[in-house]
Amino acid sequence: MGRLRFTTAGESHGPGLVAIVEGLPAGLEVDRGRVDRDLARRQLGHGRGGRMKIERDSVEVRSGLRHGRTLGSPLAVLVANRDYPNWEERMNPWPVEAEVAASHLPRPGHADLAGLQKYGFDDVRNVLERASARETAARVAAGAIAKELLAALGVSIFSHVIRIASVAAPSPHRLDPEDFAAVDESPVRCLDPASSDAMVDEINRRRKQNESLGGVFEVRAFGLVPGLGSHVGWDRKLDGRLAQAVASIQAVKGVSLGEAWEVAAAPGSESHDEIFWDESRGWYRETNRAGGLEGGMSNGEPLIVRAALKPISTLTKPLRSVDTVTRKPAKAMRERTDSTVVPAAGVVGEAMVGLVLADAYLEKFGGDHIEDVQAALAAYRRRIDWRR
Repeated sequence: MGRLRFTTAGESHGPGLVAIVEGLPAGLEVDRGRVDRDLARRQLGHGRGGRMKIERDSVEVRSGLRHGRTLGSPLAVLVANRDYPNWEERMNPWPVEAEVAASHLPRPGHADLAGLQKYGFDDVRNVLERASARETAARVAAGAIAKELLAALGVSIFSHVIRIASVAAPSPHRLDPEDFAAVDESPVRCLDPASSDAMVDEINRRRKQNESLGGVFEVRAFGLVPGLGSHVGWDRKLDGRLAQAVASIQAVKGVSLGEAWEVAAAPGSESHDEIFWDESRGWYRETNRAGGLEGGMSNGEPLIVRAALKPISTLTKPLRSVDTVTRKPAKAMRERTDSTVVPAAGVVGEAMVGLVLADAYLEKFGGDHIEDVQAALAAYRRRIDWRR
């Protein structure tokens, strides 16, 4: 990222998770309730495990905010791990008197073995604690701040689940922000009630078989102006930036932008979005197969990003592995786990898309104060005669 930068720190069962966001303009109002609401939404979803009964995530701001408004300095937030007291000996940052047993049983599909080899560890926990998707709580906190900035610029972001395992929901081509009003009321965050029920049944059936499940979520962003990103350099293309950010989410194995796989099988006449002009509407399209992206830039249509998640690597019935000390066959280690995290991953997807879009807006419109950004955006809209 260029103008807006963020990083996270922390381990799954350590004292807490930290996110630092740098590059925010001063004067941006941040609503703590909305940030905490996103953290709570990340914990939603039928198929979550016992950890969600322990954690009640909320944000603690350590710097960069005064009386609810940004200062223009780095904003640091902490999400405490309530489960840490149960792990204090095993995950204490400092030496402890108790003998802590090491694990030598890497899990297939996880970072365990490659992490041991890369960093020279002999204990799988040194890898899995950071590789864990618990880290995404910090991303959601940072993303919620980015979404506050985007909201001040007229942009809103939503997500929904379109597949869990073999159950796929109908994919609506047109959605508006109000269509997402009740998405979190679905136990799997699916917009189609019948598909939601079928997904719950599939999770229950597979859970009894000691299986984990993957799926697909979709993120949509509304209110974008054309011209975010650029065609002039590979690293400035907005689609590439979005794909990298979303693919970095744990368990994501594929990212598509717009109707990627559909148009790959269609002729050109059925793959692109024809351009129209109307005096009242200005520039518009009747279709959005490109998902709001053309030539590495936003084109003013709603942004559509989809991500495919593999099933969780930790199974209640462990897969075959090898003890890294004895080199003998063994079952992979058992760790507390979920049956599926696809509904929660959609919220993480919102955060990552929000962080990329916030960076793109600040890159294009700059400004040390939020009013500077808004003024530059308003001038740009007038220049291109953008009427939405």
